[in-house]
This record gives sequence, structure tokens and C-alpha cells, in this order.
Amino acid sequence: MRIVFMASGAFAVPTLHALVEAGHDIATVVSQPARESGRGRTVTRTPAAQAAVSMGIPILEVENVNAPEFINTIRNFCATIGIVIAFGQKIGPELRTALPLGILNLHASLLPKYRGAAPINWAIMRGETPTGCTVFRIVDRMDAGPVFAMDETTIGEEETAGELYDRLARLGIQTVLSALDCFKADPSFEGTPQDDSLATKAPKLQKSDGVISFDVDAQRFVNHVRGVTPWPGAQASFVADGARAEPVVLTRVRIEKAPQFPQANEIEMGIVDLSGRVRVADGFVQIVEIKPAGGRAMSWGDFANGRRLVSAGRFVTPTGR
Repeated sequence: MRIVFMASGAFAVPTLHALVEAGHDIATVVSQPARESGRGRTVTRTPAAQAAVSMGIPILEVENVNAPEFINTIRNFCATIGIVIAFGQKIGPELRTALPLGILNLHASLLPKYRGAAPINWAIMRGETPTGCTVFRIVDRMDAGPVFAMDETTIGEEETAGELYDRLARLGIQTVLSALDCFKADPSFEGTPQDDSLATKAPKLQKSDGVISFDVDAQRFVNHVRGVTPWPGAQASFVADGARAEPVVLTRVRIEKAPQFPQANEIEMGIVDLSGRVRVADGFVQIVEIKPAGGRAMSWGDFANGRRLVSAGRFVTPTGR
């Protein structure tokens, strides 16, 4: 099948490789324009565009895919269908009708749950166990079109959003290939409508979504840390021995199942002992890994040793957020 592939983020790269390996004809890869990045302000193409160049696939880097001149360009490719993955621009009706079979989108949730920009993060933060990938036809409403294929997986107990992102990027390969197989079996297949009454939202994350509170239950605390790792990061401040508050990011935590704190109920929330056990609303969590501001992620033991801690410290929610 001849495909126009619209993608920007790294999430799309495994599927792009798989489509080529499966014998599909990628007419072009459409991506966001190259941007300046890093301290040196080097102009860098998106991960999807970089992958396309390495594979010898023509690329189009465009600011507005709904511009009439761009839509005419797409028509001239004489492709059959479009596939959108982690693209970053809304697809308008004229572009959708420029391809005979329309445009499909790979989404990292089990639609209609978690429609929006950050489905992986919100699924973890809300304590979901099942998740997966869905391929649906793009319509006017966000992530609301009929479904062509869906694959489910289980979120790991300690899996972070970054780890799940990588795993769903691989799972999405079979979801996209299955959706394309639908058209081989029946070119007129219209997909299965979503049940809008079951829809939930997954809005784009803000930096402030990473701010951690210690007056919540342990499971919610752990889910929050996992869901905002690696970005925007679980942000807190650490205070020890009368020192000034030090900004930190908690990168890996787990529920302390058998805490040995004496008189636990008398311990203030946010207090952490030398072993890294910190008090939350209904018990304790273990700080496994922590990242100081401007530093690398390290074990709690290395963090404590580096600060020569000799007594309990305290985590607090950052101020001014």
C-alpha cells in the first residue's frame, strides 16, 4: 500500500521501519520543521525525519499541513492512505479527503479512554493496569474516530511513563499493520465507532504537573512519580540538618510494604530516614533513585552519602510553583 506517513516524535520510528520491512511504499514522511535545540542552538530534524533520511525516504518539513499548496502536493504523491503518529499538527478535513482511504492515527491508549496529548502519563497517574495502542480514523473531534485495530498490554507495577512509551512504540507496530490488513480484507471497512460515554481525557502535561505532594496515599504518590518520569519529573525540595532547601527530582520510588518506623503515626509527612523511607499520608514509600538539580540520577544511598546525612531529612513541596 502506498502511504503518506506523518510523524515527528520518536514514538513513530519503530512503525516507520516496520512498514518498510513489510513491503509498504512510503511515498513521503511529513514532519514538523527542523528546530534549534541544545546549548549550541543546532538546527535538528525531528526523530521521524531523521529516520526517514537514513532510510532514503523523501521528507517534507512543513509548518502547516492544511495549507492548500501542501494538500495539492500530497495529492500529487498518488498515495492510498495516510498514517499519523506523534505528529504535532491537527489534520483538517481537506487533507483527510486528499487520500482515497483517509488518514489513520496511532494512539497510545485503549480508546475511548485517555483521548488527548498525554495518554501514557495519565493512565499511569490514574492507576490503570491495562493500556495499549489504538488505530482509528481521524475525524473532526480529537481521538474520536472509528477504530480499526487495538492491542492491549499490562502496565508494570513500577513501570515509568518513559519505559511504557518505549514499549507501546513497539506494540504499535502490530496495531498499525493490523489496521492496514483490514483494508486488504475489505477496502470499504469503516471501522468500529467509539462509545463516547466511556471517553476520558489526557491533556498535555505542564511543568507544574510534576510537583509532588506528600500528603497523599502511597499508591497515588508512587503512580504520580511514575507518570511524570522522565518529564516533567517528580519535583520536590529536600532539607537536611538545617541546610537550605535543595531542589530534587524523584526518579524511582516504590511502596514500603513492611516499614520499621517506630511510632509511625507520629512521624510528619515528608520526613525521610537514612534508608530513604519517607512518610506519606497512609504509610511509607522508599526512595530508590533521586536526581539533584543539575546532576545525574543516583541511588538514595549515594545521594545521602554525598550530603553526609547523619539524621532524618525532610521532603517538602517546592514553593513558588
